[in-house]
Amino acid sequence: MGLFNRIKNMFKHVDEEEIEEERELDEEEQEEVVEQDENLENEIEDDFVQEEQESKNEVVYEPEKKETRKERKKRLKEEKKEAKKETNKEEKEEIKESVKVYEKGLTKTRENFVSRLISLTKRYNKVSEEYFDELEEILIMADIGIDTVMSFMDRLRKRVRTENIEDVEYLKEVIVDELFIIYVSDEIIVNKINYSEKAPTVILFVGVNGVGKTTTIAKIASKLHDEGKSVMMIAGDTFRAGAIEQLKEWAERTNSDFYGKDEGADPSSVIYDGLEEALKNKTDVVLIDTAGRLQNKDNLMRELEKINKVIGKIVPDGPHETLLVIDATTGQNGISQAKAFKEITNVTGIVLTKLDGTAKGGIVLAIKESVGIPVKYIGLGERKEDLQVFDIEKYIYGLFKDMM
Repeated sequence: MGLFNRIKNMFKHVDEEEIEEERELDEEEQEEVVEQDENLENEIEDDFVQEEQESKNEVVYEPEKKETRKERKKRLKEEKKEAKKETNKEEKEEIKESVKVYEKGLTKTRENFVSRLISLTKRYNKVSEEYFDELEEILIMADIGIDTVMSFMDRLRKRVRTENIEDVEYLKEVIVDELFIIYVSDEIIVNKINYSEKAPTVILFVGVNGVGKTTTIAKIASKLHDEGKSVMMIAGDTFRAGAIEQLKEWAERTNSDFYGKDEGADPSSVIYDGLEEALKNKTDVVLIDTAGRLQNKDNLMRELEKINKVIGKIVPDGPHETLLVIDATTGQNGISQAKAFKEITNVTGIVLTKLDGTAKGGIVLAIKESVGIPVKYIGLGERKEDLQVFDIEKYIYGLFKDMM
C-alpha cells in the first residue's frame, strides 16, 4: 500500500535506538560516496599540490616523515566520513525528537479515534454498510467535521466499489490514504514561513482572545533566536487589559526587542512606530500581536485593513505572513473562527494550539478542508519544543501509530 506502508517504514524504528543504525551508511558505502565526490577529489589534489609547493620553500632542519599522496587521500576520506556521520546523527536526533513530540501530543486523539477504529475492524469480517455507518460516526466524533466526513465517505465507498475491497484490515490502510488525500488534495502544501529576502520579515498574528496568541509568539521568537535571528515583538493588542505587559514580559524572557505604547493607543500608530524602530535596528523578524474582538467583526475588519496598510507603507511587501491562531480544544467553533477571519483579512497560515489537550485531533483535517488554509504550526504541549512546524506525514504517523 502506498502512503500507509511508506509512513510505517519511515518511522518504524523511531521508538528504538536502531534509528541511528538504520540510516547510517556502512564503511563500504561511505567509501563509494567519497570516491564519487569529484569536488572532494579536486579539493584533495589542490591541497596536496599547495602543500608540496609550500614544503619546497621551507628549510627543513631535521628529517621528518612526509605524508604521501595516498595517505593524505585516505586521511581526508576518513575525515569526510566522520563529518557525514556526525551530520546524519544530528539530523536523526532532530527527526526522532520531533516524531516523539507528535506521538505524545496526539495521544488523546489516538486513544479515542484509532482505538475505536481498531475495535470496529475486529467486529467486522468484511466491509458492509453497517461498517460504513459506524466508521462515519467515529470520524465525526474525531472532529473531522460533518461536511468533510460526508465527502470522505463518498470517496471511500467509491474506492471500495472500484477496487472491490472486502477485507476490513486492508481497508484500514485505504482510510489512512484517503485522510491524507483530504489534507493534500493535489496541492503543494507549504508549511514553512515566507521569510523576506530583505529584513525585516513581518509576521502578523490574529485570533480571538484566549487561544494562545501571546505564548505562540514567544515560542516562535525563541525558535528564531535559536536560528540566530534578531526579533522584535510589537504590542498591537492595545484593547485587552494586560496584553501589553504580558507581551513585554515574553520579549524579556526570549531576549527579543519590544515596542508598545499605553493601553488604548491606536494599534496602527503603535505598529507604524514599532516597524520604524525595527528598520533602524535592522531587525530580522517582527512579530505583531493584534486584538481578537471577533464579536465586533466590522470594527475588527477595519482595524486589520488599517494595520495592513500601515505595514505596507513601512515594509512594502509586508506583512509576509498573517497567522491565525486557533485553540484546537474549541472544535468546530475553531473552524467558524477560521472562516470568519478569512473573510476579514488575508490569512496565510494557521497555528493550531493545545492539540495535545483534545481527543479530537481530526480538526487539523477539517480546517484545511473547510477553509483551504494550510496549518503551519501545531501546539502539542507547553514547552517551546512542543510548538512544531506542521508535517502531515508525522501527523498521520502520530495519529495511526497503533495501527502500524
